[in-house]
Amino acid sequence: MNLETTYLGLQLAHPVIAGASPLSATLDGIRRLEDGGAAAIVTASLYEGEILADEEALEAALIVGAESHPEVTSYLPPLCGCRRPQAGHVEMVRRAVESVSVPVIASLNAMTREGWVDIALDLQAAGAAAIELNFFYMPTDPAETSADVEQRLVETVRDVRGAVQIPLAIKLGPYFSAPAHMVRLLADAGADGVVLFNRFYEPDIDLETMTYRPKLELSQEGDIRLRLKWIALLAGKTPLSLAASGGVEGADEVAKYLLAGADAVQTTSAPLRHGPGYLDRLVKGFTEWMEAHEASSVTEFRGRMSAERLADPEVLVTAHHTATLLLQYPCRGAATGL
Repeated sequence: MNLETTYLGLQLAHPVIAGASPLSATLDGIRRLEDGGAAAIVTASLYEGEILADEEALEAALIVGAESHPEVTSYLPPLCGCRRPQAGHVEMVRRAVESVSVPVIASLNAMTREGWVDIALDLQAAGAAAIELNFFYMPTDPAETSADVEQRLVETVRDVRGAVQIPLAIKLGPYFSAPAHMVRLLADAGADGVVLFNRFYEPDIDLETMTYRPKLELSQEGDIRLRLKWIALLAGKTPLSLAASGGVEGADEVAKYLLAGADAVQTTSAPLRHGPGYLDRLVKGFTEWMEAHEASSVTEFRGRMSAERLADPEVLVTAHHTATLLLQYPCRGAATGL
């Protein structure tokens, strides 16, 4: 049985990838994910915003009391201009590439053009097999249009593509008004793949302290549906590699994503919840599913449930809320007159 798949031009032993998470933030964690069975590993994101904040804090600390005596400044060495957190992360990526036998995909979230391009170059030099651009941007200015947001992303991809030669995957959020068109623009800009979808930070309110507090819950099986729909709608209609991310709790979700047309499946919450060794359980469970359905290779059934191959693709996009409710809750629906 052949579990091999190709993602971003990379040949993988099977479709299950360890997504970016705290587990992939260290060399030890990356080794554990490889031992656990990952076909490829996406490193924890490197955030330019954190780097800039650290630099500002360092500069502020260095100038404290600098004007207290006219000769003090002459004793202070000039700032080196190095970005210590960036250098440490890039070195971790380099060591990971040397230590594991599976592809290491470096995740990057930047704020400036220089950050996207310069850090991407550093990650390429460190030996990353590919770069995943973790595009997280929350448009809050009423004067900023959706076209402005899309153009910002497209220009970012074009800039990075012009600087690096390794494959680029774009991790998208689910809130674009026309995702299919967005994917086309990304392909034209030089992207090699897209990851659907990013999970955005959503704070909660602490009613006792009347403050916002961070809250990020691990994904659940039900989170698969939006991603499943868009993978199915895009498969066969774009030259980009498609990776699904979110809601992978068991082997069934892996099979569903591949049937919809995904080339690879990223999982983050399951290894965090159950440990890195759970990746091997996902692969074994997926293998058993293939055997039960007499599939000899992944390519044999990938995309079988994509919109392009469905007799009635409208089932993916038709609004039929009432019918769905009646199927799920027939007695309750009859009683309430739904």
